[in-house]
Amino acid sequence: MIIVTGGAGFIGSNLIHALNQSGEDDILLVDNLTNGHKMQNIADLNIADYMDKNEFIERLNNPNFLTHIRAVFHQGACSATTEWDGRYIMANNYEYSKRLLAWCQTKHIPFIYASSASVYGMGKNGFRVDRECEKPINMYAYSKFQFDQYVRRILPRANSQIVGLRYFNVYGAREQHKGSMSSTVYHFNQQLQISDEVKLFTGCDGYADGEQQRDFVYVNDVVAVNLWFLHNTHCSGIFNVGTGQAQTFNAMAQTVIDWHDRGKISYIPFPEHLHGAYQSFTQADISELRDAGYEQEFMNVHQGVADYLNRLNRRA
Repeated sequence: MIIVTGGAGFIGSNLIHALNQSGEDDILLVDNLTNGHKMQNIADLNIADYMDKNEFIERLNNPNFLTHIRAVFHQGACSATTEWDGRYIMANNYEYSKRLLAWCQTKHIPFIYASSASVYGMGKNGFRVDRECEKPINMYAYSKFQFDQYVRRILPRANSQIVGLRYFNVYGAREQHKGSMSSTVYHFNQQLQISDEVKLFTGCDGYADGEQQRDFVYVNDVVAVNLWFLHNTHCSGIFNVGTGQAQTFNAMAQTVIDWHDRGKISYIPFPEHLHGAYQSFTQADISELRDAGYEQEFMNVHQGVADYLNRLNRRA
């Protein structure tokens, strides 16, 4: 059996879909379905069982809980970068992760988990997997950073695979439940459904209007990296998952406009509450991922956005 926490979420549900496509359906999906709209992500998936996150955490204390586990994909977390309840964030993203890692180590189970590029903060020292580059600027980022630090201390004596994947700006199918945390591609597409305008923030941090840049990575590529580590259990460590190429929000918006063949860009004031807590530039250094042996090319924005919008708008 394979366990996927956060299995009803964005990346988790895409991961289960890919596992199904490869013939795997002996899967335990763990999640919190308080937001019942997430069921739309999993209605087409084949799994062996579902378990509520709280019950799953409680049962980790039972030494006889689950046997013959092939791997754990730990995707479950509070992913809102605007959440400032530190106790809540640390309980969900740090303590939960530590308990699950300890359980996996006791049972010699490969543990592949979602970290985040948010750990790099403003990115003033670059985006290498290196302590000198890491300075989180919000609670979500801090929780991910601190668990990475914990993993670094465990890795030298680990008795089974541990892989942390620092996702950059992921976009793609099954993200609609995320609301304001959905990707810009999703929001741009929604805006063009009701108007002829795509709205971007005005400039900040020395960047012109809409010229802030992010490393946008398609969810299919993120899933492919996860599955590669599933089949390469000799590889452990923390790795960036991005294309290695930054794109402006203007360019991303124009790609969506070009797909629809209509629309224009307009700019709205940069939110006050994001000043000092907003990444204006990200670009993954994927050299360690390549050194580990991952050779597959990542989709560029034009390829990924076209595929996503075809699916989102149900074009063949």
